[in-house]
Amino acid sequence: MQQYYLSGRLSQHLLWLACVAGVVGLLAARALVAIAPIVGVVAALANPQVRREIPDYLRNGAAMRAGAVVVFLLLSGFYTSERAIWRHELFRDLTWLGVPLAFGLAVPLTARQRLVVGALFVLGTAAVGLATLGQYALNPAQANQAIHVGQNMQAITRVFHITFGVMLALAFFWGLLLRRNALMGPLLRALLLAAAVVAAGTIHVLAYRTGLLVLYTGLLAYAVRLLAGKRLAIGFGLLVLLGLGPWAAYHTLQSVHKRVDSTVWDVQQFTLGHDINDYSLAQRLAAMETAGAIVGQHWLLGVGPADTRAAMMDQYAWKDFGLRSANRIEVHNQYLQALLGGGAVGLTLLLAVLFWPLTQAWARRNAAVGFFILSQATLMLVDAPLDLQIGLNLFVFCYGYLVVAEERHWRAGSALESTRENAFSNSKPAPAAVGVNSNPTALTTVPQRPA
Repeated sequence: MQQYYLSGRLSQHLLWLACVAGVVGLLAARALVAIAPIVGVVAALANPQVRREIPDYLRNGAAMRAGAVVVFLLLSGFYTSERAIWRHELFRDLTWLGVPLAFGLAVPLTARQRLVVGALFVLGTAAVGLATLGQYALNPAQANQAIHVGQNMQAITRVFHITFGVMLALAFFWGLLLRRNALMGPLLRALLLAAAVVAAGTIHVLAYRTGLLVLYTGLLAYAVRLLAGKRLAIGFGLLVLLGLGPWAAYHTLQSVHKRVDSTVWDVQQFTLGHDINDYSLAQRLAAMETAGAIVGQHWLLGVGPADTRAAMMDQYAWKDFGLRSANRIEVHNQYLQALLGGGAVGLTLLLAVLFWPLTQAWARRNAAVGFFILSQATLMLVDAPLDLQIGLNLFVFCYGYLVVAEERHWRAGSALESTRENAFSNSKPAPAAVGVNSNPTALTTVPQRPA
């Protein structure tokens, strides 16, 4: 057991267990989502070289920006009025500290272990999607009628439909990326391709509005990248498919047809000044207008992240849009929500967490990181995922697994190059870490199969 600890394998296996628990928890078992960060922190503490890793962790910009979210919430306690909500939010947001801490201090996963986690996410999400399609097929007429009145079919495991739509879009992109991994065998590559097809098909058949938005935004970004790289034939071909795809779905899938029609009708109820109590999109537009009035008065520090609901209800008292109390919702836009709760400071912090990685070459070279950031940036335009526990868990897990871990690997590689350059200096290089910590390629993207 002592050798198991000293070799670093205990820490590494605990981190692997935390990742697997996190993926399963997102898909089916909510209790595992709560346990996973705790296991991750234990994995960090189980690293025999944890003290040596701390300075590098403190230089990890992604981890520090995530920690700044908790620091800002803590400081907002000086001007918040909803103390009970503030304490609850502070406890809930500890995941911003725990998950990056795990990926920043625990012994990094090997390439094969990361492959298992990625494949589990893709195949698991596709499996839940396929089971949900089976549930839809039992009574498609009833499901389509629900879609027509603006409702959504929940995943068979009761995952929130907006989050599930985004997970399906991510499974599509990540499944295609993982297929190119050199460690993949023919069978697993075939399964990942099938999973990507199922994920895309599920989004269309169930007409998940947010999932479709994320999927087509990602495809459009990829087409633009192809055109910028002078791959004109493939780029223009993908643009044509992006035009034909929605048109074909609208004319062949009754669910998509009804979703588009209900969306247009929903928005018209707001623009025409009709009763919007039964229309979710119209209510979201009313909430955005309500939030805008508050932001104008509290533009620097906001009303406090814990006070946003109270501030919205107070503003609704001045202008209620004819909404009943139960339909006076909070804003469904993460950027506006950050501005409402934290003002310009809060919005700047959110933008730094989300977009800072794109300023780094190591992140721009990683397509998985790019699709993750693009999907979340798009989602935050139409929803406030960080205000929901499952949305927060999905974001922070992927942020730690992709962004924090990738920056850690990049810094380890830079330090190794620096050591090599100074090999003939008089100073002694730092001793290598124990066990797998000494492997500077532990988080390296595995070489891809040639195209």
